[in-house]
Amino acid sequence: MADWWDDERDGELPVAVPHTALSPEALRGVIESFVLREGTDYGERDVSHESKVADVLRQLERGDARIMFDPLTQGVSIVLARQVTSSAT
Repeated sequence: MADWWDDERDGELPVAVPHTALSPEALRGVIESFVLREGTDYGERDVSHESKVADVLRQLERGDARIMFDPLTQGVSIVLARQVTSSAT
């Protein structure tokens, strides 16, 4: 399984940012950007944008997903927590 970042690059690796460290407005912006950029696969059901945002927020609150900041690209992404854990080993 490939990492969600490029292992071969020079520079600092991405770091986890606790969702609680962001203001409510910034957190919503990060989640909305992620939902719009990555999309989500809900099968044949039609799921509203608000439901997708709420789903990602619940994953962050449960610790199933993490916000990662990449100092090289200055970008932010949301990844499954198990991807962060397995990439660190």
